[in-house]
Amino acid sequence: MNRTAYRLLPCLLLALALLGSCSHKKGAVKTEPDWKPTQAQKTEDAARKDKPPLMPAAAPQAQAPAVDVQPKMAEEPAPQDKESEEPEKNASALLEDALSAFQDAQNAWEKGEPDAALSLLDETYGLILKAKVPADSPLVQDKNDLRRLVAQKIQQIYASKPAAVGDNHRTIPLVENKYVLQEIQSFQTRERKAFEDAYRMSGLFRPMILEELRKEGMPEELSWLPMIESWFKVRALSRARALGLWQFIHSTGARFGLKQDRWVDERMDPVKASRAAVKYLNELHSYFGDWTTALAAYNCGEVRVQNVIRTQRIDYLDNFWDLYLQLPLETARFVPRLIACLLIVNDPAKYGFNLPAPEPALRFETATIRQAVKLSSLAQGLGLEPSTLAFYNPDLRFDGTPEYDYDIKVPTGYAEKTAAAVQSLPRWIPPEATFFVHYVRSGDTVGSIARKYRTTIAAIARLNNMRRVGMIWPGQRLKIPGRGVPAAAPAESASQVKPGEKTTYVVRSGDSLDQLAGVFATTADEIKADNKLPSGNLAAGQALLIANNRSKGPLRHTVNGGETLYYISKLYGMDLDEFLSLNKLSADSIIYAGQELWVTPKK
Repeated sequence: MNRTAYRLLPCLLLALALLGSCSHKKGAVKTEPDWKPTQAQKTEDAARKDKPPLMPAAAPQAQAPAVDVQPKMAEEPAPQDKESEEPEKNASALLEDALSAFQDAQNAWEKGEPDAALSLLDETYGLILKAKVPADSPLVQDKNDLRRLVAQKIQQIYASKPAAVGDNHRTIPLVENKYVLQEIQSFQTRERKAFEDAYRMSGLFRPMILEELRKEGMPEELSWLPMIESWFKVRALSRARALGLWQFIHSTGARFGLKQDRWVDERMDPVKASRAAVKYLNELHSYFGDWTTALAAYNCGEVRVQNVIRTQRIDYLDNFWDLYLQLPLETARFVPRLIACLLIVNDPAKYGFNLPAPEPALRFETATIRQAVKLSSLAQGLGLEPSTLAFYNPDLRFDGTPEYDYDIKVPTGYAEKTAAAVQSLPRWIPPEATFFVHYVRSGDTVGSIARKYRTTIAAIARLNNMRRVGMIWPGQRLKIPGRGVPAAAPAESASQVKPGEKTTYVVRSGDSLDQLAGVFATTADEIKADNKLPSGNLAAGQALLIANNRSKGPLRHTVNGGETLYYISKLYGMDLDEFLSLNKLSADSIIYAGQELWVTPKK
């Protein structure tokens, strides 16, 4: 009996499983089978728990659903636990795939395949977005760094495409926001004369600059950058000691191959400095990806701009206007000033300008000189004006050629004559130092003179062969190291005229009756009456008889490199507001070396 029950057991279990599955179907009534095991079968089942089951040969597949299926389902984790582990598990792999795709994009770019590189960068960024990194994971920084690399590479690729360079409005956006309009207003008013003079001078150098820009496929608008940097003055010197058309400081000039020694300073060479500037701008654009940010970096340095970018909350595609308010004031104004300049030169009439004709382009030949000669002596031997060769070679510090090979620039047609003329000239020895003369006054000491001219006691003593620096006397002639006139020695004055007496003043470009009336403490009507002027219009070179009602001065002060409006006003004991009003300036006006300003000394 027990053997028969044992043989029927598999069939009964299969039937039980089928009935259980049918109980879940619609319309099923029974949830339990009608068959119940006997006491003998229960005893037999209990015994089977202690040993492996004996599988009948007749039906090996029938027992599988009851024994094997259910335990496997019980071992799988809950769906919720699986989802919570997935982001951390996959993020690292996704970022590795993204980095691999980025490296492939870099390789495609280096092979000259920009479209393939962009496609791979799209793939890279898609993988970055899929990487769900928890906020406290160390992978957050890796994800952000990779995103920034993708952004910079996309900018670099688009910036290098010829279509982008050809469309100048996309490379340097000519926006008219409030910052640009402020600079336009400045050019229209207090800087109008300087703007028009610089526009006229631009004709000398822009053709050469444009040629260099076209070689590199860069925007032609960059040829107007010297307008903002130096007003197209080849020897312009800033208070930060930046020099030349492109205002290179010493270290940056040396970095881009501009020679600076005892004889020459190639920062003042228009051709060589322009090539260096194009190279520097191209490098900055490759680094930052857009021209406005690159121009800001040109003004204050790439490290300064990069540090500002790193403080931004925006990690992707930073641009200049995001950084504007965090940059130094001079740098922040630099880009709007260039945009304002471009808007004016593109449509002068719209902004109320009638710009003068540019000077003709500078044309020259070169001749190699292998000895030191004075430029004025060489010019005389060639039958040229004494200042002609100095104009063509502004990089020569002492207006003389060096003792090594030098390619001197001469007017077209004079190269062969120059080589012959040099043979008859004596060797020239440059001065050890440039200096100007100070006549000692009562109360002067060497220390006070050194402070006044921003030099040292040792330098004055060495230049004058002084054994005892305490022994100076009124009327003594002292050499003061430096270039140009001292700050306290103005170019022109009316101080010898007594108050109420009249002096003859020669009108300069930019003078007006109202300004001259303020300078000499008189009125415009009085000047018109004394000179029988039919109107208030003045012409440069016109002689005017003007009553000077000031007790001292007025004087013209020539600005030296590094001076500020505040420094000049205090140098003459003037109130800053009075000084600004006298020269029609504001506190934020920019002055430059060589500019002449009116002063009325109070001490």
